[in-house]
Amino acid sequence: MLASLQRLMTLSLVGAACGWLLYFGQSQPVLALAGFIAITLGYSVFLAIEFILLRRVNQSDPAPQATWRELLAAWWGETLIAPQVFCWRQPFRPNACPDQLSPPARVQGRRGVVFVHGFFCNRGLWTPWLRQLEGTGHAFVAVNLEPIFCSIDDYVPLLEDAVRRVTDATGQPPVVVCHSMGGLVARAWLKRMKADARVHHVVTIGTPHRGTWLARFGHGHNGRQMRLLSDWQTQLDHEMPAGRPAIFTCWYSNCDNIVFPASTATLPGARNRLIRGVAHVQLAFVPQVMQETLALLEESPA
Repeated sequence: MLASLQRLMTLSLVGAACGWLLYFGQSQPVLALAGFIAITLGYSVFLAIEFILLRRVNQSDPAPQATWRELLAAWWGETLIAPQVFCWRQPFRPNACPDQLSPPARVQGRRGVVFVHGFFCNRGLWTPWLRQLEGTGHAFVAVNLEPIFCSIDDYVPLLEDAVRRVTDATGQPPVVVCHSMGGLVARAWLKRMKADARVHHVVTIGTPHRGTWLARFGHGHNGRQMRLLSDWQTQLDHEMPAGRPAIFTCWYSNCDNIVFPASTATLPGARNRLIRGVAHVQLAFVPQVMQETLALLEESPA
């Protein structure tokens, strides 16, 4: 399970960093500190490489080009948010905010929401969102997409169950909020279940709707499906109803270090919303994104 794997990775990293610091601390303090920093912040080097790659790949993309200042700010923002998500919320606190399906939600007639995370994540990603919804009377369910490396199509029953539970609790079609690969899960669910009428709106945040350049290094089943213009994505668009994109809002960034070229995170006919200068995980916690998305819960039925 992902939480267990990320706990092991986090504890191993902390153990290695502290062990290095203790071993060299007395005899070679400079080496001890340098090694400690290299172990604990080494991931930021890999992030920097991703930003260099995205700038190069995005040069031929129609989305606005990122400045070096924007790239630097996005790199720093992702450096700060990544350990919060991958070393704390997901491994140690994935159920800090349990699903909320209370009877008062239906009595009040308040719309619910389903949260769908992306690749190598779990429901702990959504904790800041769930905190905002606690006690509001809005029902919510945050799914866990496992197994980690299976086909995206295999996640459809999980989303179907979550939508059904929220709809049963509220009596209304929910808003479905997705980060990264989660948006592809939502599209696969809409296609298989012909569920357009069962959802109020779908919000995708940094979703590789047309794949991502970086997925060429992914060799799991879902990783191959997220490659640029993959056969799976072609099939996903086959016989898509003309009005389906209108139920989507797609948030994307010119500094997304995972989904690039940047315009691959948009859908023709959807409400495509650009946020400049923020990175992939960071994009899920931009106040504007959160506020405008949660405002959809107050919309009247069409």
